[in-house]
Parts: sequence; C-alpha cells; structure tokens
Amino acid sequence: MPFNRPIPDRDPPKQSSGGFQALVQAEKLTQIAVLLPSAAFIGWLLGAWLDSKLHTGWISLAGIVFGGVSGLVYVIRLAITTMNESGNGTGTGKGSPDIKP
Repeated sequence: MPFNRPIPDRDPPKQSSGGFQALVQAEKLTQIAVLLPSAAFIGWLLGAWLDSKLHTGWISLAGIVFGGVSGLVYVIRLAITTMNESGNGTGTGKGSPDIKP
C-alpha cells in the first residue's frame, strides 16, 4: 500500500507567545471600550468652545454627534481588524473570500 503525503496548508499556523498575545488582545478591547465615550466627550468640548466663541447654542450638540459617529466608525474598524487577526473572522481579511481557480 503506497503512502501519500497530505497536502500542506498554504498558511501555516501562527506561533503565538501566549501571555503576551493575551495582553495585546486585552489592550485592544480596552481601547474599544474607552474610545467611543472619549470621542463624544472631545466633540462636546470642542463644540462648547465654539459655542462660546461664536455665541451659538447648537454647535455643542453637533460636536457630540460628530464625535460619536467618528468614534463609532473607528471602533467598528478596530473590531473588524481585531477579529480578522485573531482568526475568528471569515475569509482572508483582504475583503474577498479565498477562491481558488
């Protein structure tokens, strides 16, 4: 009976350093949790400063909305890249599925 070698994987498994990798993951998740409220707060501060300089009352609300939306966009992008790096995502992480011709 002949022995056939199995086809090797195209992408070998990544070597992780265990504890250090867990700390990097925890830092990314902490960054996600802190970023959204701080972006809205900074938007509110800038809007309140502009309100005081321009004698208006609506720019602080626009600053909160702008800060919240920009923070949310960044959090979503960070979550997607974190998910793709940890191997929990689908596809190759390059925007298209891995299709072989």
